[in-house]
Amino acid sequence: MGLADSDLGAVLSARRQEFLDTLFRLLRQPSISTQGVGVEECAALVRDVLCEHGVPARLIGTDGYPVVYGELTAGSDANTLLIYGHYDVQPPEPYEAWDSPPFEPTIRDGRIYARGAGDNKGQFLAHVLALKLLADRGRLPRLNVKFLIEGEEENGSPNLPAFVERHAELLRADLFYAADGPAHLSGRPVVFFGLRGTLKLELESHGANRDLHSGNFGGPVPNPVWTLARLLATMRDADGRVTIDGFNDRVRRPTDYERGLVDAIPFDDGAFKANLGITAFDGPADQPYFEKIMFQPTLNVTGIAGGYAGKGAKSVIPSRAIAKLESRLVADQTPDEVFAAIERHVRRHAPEVTIRNLGGELPSKTSPELPVSRLVVEAVRDAYGVEPVVMPTLGASGPNHLFTDVLKIPAVWTTYGPPDENNHAPNESMTLASFFNGIRASVLVLERFAAMPRDKLGRPQAG
Repeated sequence: MGLADSDLGAVLSARRQEFLDTLFRLLRQPSISTQGVGVEECAALVRDVLCEHGVPARLIGTDGYPVVYGELTAGSDANTLLIYGHYDVQPPEPYEAWDSPPFEPTIRDGRIYARGAGDNKGQFLAHVLALKLLADRGRLPRLNVKFLIEGEEENGSPNLPAFVERHAELLRADLFYAADGPAHLSGRPVVFFGLRGTLKLELESHGANRDLHSGNFGGPVPNPVWTLARLLATMRDADGRVTIDGFNDRVRRPTDYERGLVDAIPFDDGAFKANLGITAFDGPADQPYFEKIMFQPTLNVTGIAGGYAGKGAKSVIPSRAIAKLESRLVADQTPDEVFAAIERHVRRHAPEVTIRNLGGELPSKTSPELPVSRLVVEAVRDAYGVEPVVMPTLGASGPNHLFTDVLKIPAVWTTYGPPDENNHAPNESMTLASFFNGIRASVLVLERFAAMPRDKLGRPQAG
């Protein structure tokens, strides 16, 4: 019998202040990776917190900020869980928009206000406290647990790929598990199984060797803004479908099970549009909202510049124009293959335009039908007392592929934060209920995964 079968609520209530004190220690320590503020100090603090809570931990250097690695070993025949989190936070600016100082955690109306409360210190700490709670009750499950807590997530995790490649054997596990992000707007927790990839690129067009008077030169002299406009117009049709040959060649179709999960996601079409101030969605009308977000790649113009756009008018033909594009990729696409397709399209329609690859990230997802996937969904459901919103993949992107493709293990994510955690913004917060429910969920995941027969562990689909 596990602790989940006893009065877990009473146990959490008895440890309430102790667990909050631990969280507040982390929240008081700034760790702004993009500004280089307090990050090394926070890494050492996270290591100390892990050690104090029964998880031997050390710092492992990277070319940037260190990874905090902790490991609790039960035996080679026990299941192994790899838990991910990040100790760095977003810059708190503007300070004047905070109702209380960002690094002085404050409880107001059942919420903990501080930078990092939800993203991600409060969420990764829930796993550590769950282990401590189980150990103190003499119910620590027979399970190998590894922690990978990085310090550069808010800066794009530039050194995480090399770290995972270099330490693949150290990180070997049967399941990757992470809690990050806010709950669904309905208040229900989210469990998701993948992230889209990215490709970022730049198009540059040139006309004359300098800006020119539009009266003296307008007409015969090429305008690079028109060149880019004509080129961009060839990339999508009137329905918003990408018309680039080869762009959709490797798009994996969702399974019937995945479509069933999507159909169950709460979504108020009218309220959503009203909130955004729009009257219609873009893209093919025969593709529902979540079809576009989860299962279809995108091609978006994220910026365009050329000529004069200031106050009033200026009679000029610009000498240069530039457009920034971004594609969100789905399994089984790769950034290199999609870039090659776009490059061929540019060469065919506007060979004078320069195209540059600004980098990308692979998409990745795990099958939600795996036994370990269902185990997490059920554990989160039982912890919160409500069915979680289950998403086959998110529209966002991240380093998920490092775990599914490099380490070759299933990767399951959930959200312990409240829907209005305000991560990345002033007055970031974590409700007390969310924090303690997260600990509860981690207890159930740890116990149930430890008990899962090894022949049921399964492996993710490629991509």
